[in-house]
Amino acid sequence: MEHWVYTTSLFGHSVSFNVDTILTMWITMILLIILALCTTRKLDMVPTKLQLVGEGIIKYFNDIAKTSMGNDNAQKHIAIILTLFMFILTANLFGQLPLRLIHLTSGELASPNNDINMTAAMAIVVSIYYIYFGVKKNGFKFFFKGFGIDGIIITLVDTLELFVRPFSLALRLFANILAGELLVSTFLGLFSVFLPLPFMLFELFVALIQALVFTLLSTTYISMAIQEE
Repeated sequence: MEHWVYTTSLFGHSVSFNVDTILTMWITMILLIILALCTTRKLDMVPTKLQLVGEGIIKYFNDIAKTSMGNDNAQKHIAIILTLFMFILTANLFGQLPLRLIHLTSGELASPNNDINMTAAMAIVVSIYYIYFGVKKNGFKFFFKGFGIDGIIITLVDTLELFVRPFSLALRLFANILAGELLVSTFLGLFSVFLPLPFMLFELFVALIQALVFTLLSTTYISMAIQEE
């Protein structure tokens, strides 16, 4: 898929932007803000269905975070964990809307996660986040936890993982979302409306699973970084 690329000059250097990705990213964020406002508008002891769903999502990830890193640390990091899940899930589901029928000059209104730049940006943010808190918790020995006569190989592997983790996070999410959208688009082009429906329903499942995988792996990386062991 070709993106709608806008190129400009910034500080004497040529810089390109994928406009369709930026547009769908902002639409996703606006949808999330509206959803958050609607969910928290009238909080009550007897929750509405929307409040019940929101509380269920928070409780689910809060329990996972507490199991992984303890209650105190979970409360510190639950915000980024929930933000990652809700943004990725909403962005993935956005790609299932029939907005491809709106023809742009180039590119399309698809999930922003079908752009490697988007998934790489999130993965880099996660990496910077857990490295920062790892160093804050353990000092620079965070980079040399396994260092010693018997731990040189472990230290080298751990150092390599610092670069491999964001790459794997970004590539996994990007590849799954792009492949799913290409599959649905292909069947829509070759056959009638009804044949692609099973694939579209399957992609809804994939959208949820990929959001969970990215979020749970990020939670694990944060937990590993702040542990003293």
